[in-house]
Amino acid sequence: MTRAGIGYDCHRLADGRRLVIGGVEIPHERGLDGHSDSDVLAHAVIDALLGAAGLGDIGEHFPDTDERWRDADSIVLLEAVVGMVGATGLEVENVDCTVMIEAPKIAPHRQAIRASLARALGLEAASVNVKATTGERIGFVGRGEGVAALAVASLTAAG
Repeated sequence: MTRAGIGYDCHRLADGRRLVIGGVEIPHERGLDGHSDSDVLAHAVIDALLGAAGLGDIGEHFPDTDERWRDADSIVLLEAVVGMVGATGLEVENVDCTVMIEAPKIAPHRQAIRASLARALGLEAASVNVKATTGERIGFVGRGEGVAALAVASLTAAG
């Protein structure tokens, strides 16, 4: 049995915030605004895993109305979700994701992001794919107002 889930997230870029994508801090003059560290890629992966396991969504487990999650490290949240998925008798097989960002370029950080996500997911880096694209100067991504991410996760029965 294989189960698949899809996740999407987006956050506004803001001054005075760190830019964290897939657990990697990327030097940039603006970062992602939100309740936690706003790691848009980790959030998309979390929702893909939760969806594949039939466990709801990130807002149910880590609501932005709960102060426990203020400035939370999203990789720690991802690790918790991997544990939730494991408790259902499923395990992560692979994750494929895309970051939509105008600047900075993701390519110089891609391998570090893959390694960070793979560690959190308990996978080899070869089972985690990270792609990036721009918004071609169209929409909020293209205007440099925010960043979005999309992820697909496959789960199989543990064992």
